[in-house]
Amino acid sequence: MKVAQLVLTDTEARVADVRLDGQRELRTLANGMRRDRAAIQAALTTTYTSGAVEGNVTRIKLLKRQMYGRANFDLLRRRILLSP
Repeated sequence: MKVAQLVLTDTEARVADVRLDGQRELRTLANGMRRDRAAIQAALTTTYTSGAVEGNVTRIKLLKRQMYGRANFDLLRRRILLSP
Protein backbone atom coordinates (compact mmCIF):
# COMPACT_ATOMS: atom_id res chain seq x y z
CA MET A 1 0.00 0.00 0.00
CA LYS A 2 1.31 3.45 -0.88
CA VAL A 3 2.07 5.90 1.89
CA ALA A 4 -0.42 8.44 0.53
CA GLN A 5 -3.23 5.87 0.54
CA LEU A 6 -2.32 4.83 4.08
CA VAL A 7 -2.38 8.45 5.26
CA LEU A 8 -5.71 9.12 3.56
CA THR A 9 -7.29 5.96 5.00
CA ASP A 10 -6.07 6.78 8.49
CA THR A 11 -7.18 10.40 8.09
CA GLU A 12 -10.69 9.36 7.05
CA ALA A 13 -11.07 7.24 10.18
CA ARG A 14 -9.86 10.06 12.41
CA VAL A 15 -12.13 12.59 10.70
CA ALA A 16 -15.10 10.28 11.25
CA ASP A 17 -14.21 9.95 14.95
CA VAL A 18 -13.87 13.70 15.41
CA ARG A 19 -17.13 14.41 13.60
CA LEU A 20 -18.97 12.16 16.04
CA ASP A 21 -17.67 13.41 19.37
CA GLY A 22 -15.01 16.08 18.87
CA GLN A 23 -14.89 19.66 19.98
CA ARG A 24 -16.49 22.31 17.76
CA GLU A 25 -13.12 23.50 16.41
CA LEU A 26 -12.01 19.96 15.60
CA ARG A 27 -15.34 19.24 13.90
CA THR A 28 -14.87 22.36 11.77
CA LEU A 29 -11.38 21.17 10.79
CA ALA A 30 -12.69 17.66 10.06
CA ASN A 31 -15.48 19.04 7.85
CA GLY A 32 -12.97 21.15 5.94
CA MET A 33 -10.70 18.14 5.44
CA ARG A 34 -13.65 16.10 4.22
CA ARG A 35 -14.59 18.81 1.70
CA ASP A 36 -10.98 19.21 0.55
CA ARG A 37 -10.18 15.51 0.31
CA ALA A 38 -9.26 15.80 -3.37
CA ALA A 39 -6.79 18.61 -2.65
CA ILE A 40 -5.24 16.64 0.21
CA GLN A 41 -4.90 13.58 -2.00
CA ALA A 42 -3.33 15.65 -4.80
CA ALA A 43 -0.85 17.19 -2.36
CA LEU A 44 0.23 13.74 -1.18
CA THR A 45 0.44 12.06 -4.58
CA THR A 46 1.77 14.65 -7.05
CA THR A 47 5.45 15.23 -7.63
CA TYR A 48 5.10 18.97 -8.13
CA THR A 49 6.39 21.34 -5.48
CA SER A 50 6.10 25.06 -4.87
CA GLY A 51 9.36 25.29 -2.93
CA ALA A 52 11.09 27.66 -5.35
CA VAL A 53 8.11 30.01 -5.39
CA GLU A 54 7.83 29.96 -1.60
CA GLY A 55 11.53 30.76 -1.31
CA ASN A 56 11.14 33.80 -3.55
CA VAL A 57 8.08 34.98 -1.63
CA THR A 58 10.03 34.71 1.63
CA ARG A 59 12.96 36.66 0.13
CA ILE A 60 10.65 39.43 -1.12
CA LYS A 61 8.88 39.69 2.23
CA LEU A 62 12.27 40.01 3.96
CA LEU A 63 13.31 42.82 1.61
CA LYS A 64 9.97 44.54 2.08
CA ARG A 65 10.34 44.39 5.88
CA GLN A 66 13.87 45.78 5.66
CA MET A 67 12.73 48.66 3.44
CA TYR A 68 9.59 49.58 5.42
CA GLY A 69 9.39 53.34 5.88
CA ARG A 70 12.75 54.00 4.22
CA ALA A 71 12.09 54.52 0.54
CA ASN A 72 9.44 54.53 -2.14
CA PHE A 73 8.14 51.68 -4.26
CA ASP A 74 10.63 52.29 -7.11
CA LEU A 75 13.63 51.58 -4.88
CA LEU A 76 11.95 48.51 -3.39
CA ARG A 77 11.19 47.23 -6.89
CA ARG A 78 14.79 47.78 -7.99
CA ARG A 79 16.12 46.03 -4.92
CA ILE A 80 13.82 43.03 -5.44
CA LEU A 81 14.77 42.68 -9.10
CA LEU A 82 18.53 43.07 -8.51
CA SER A 83 18.92 40.92 -5.41
CA PRO A 84 20.12 37.33 -5.93
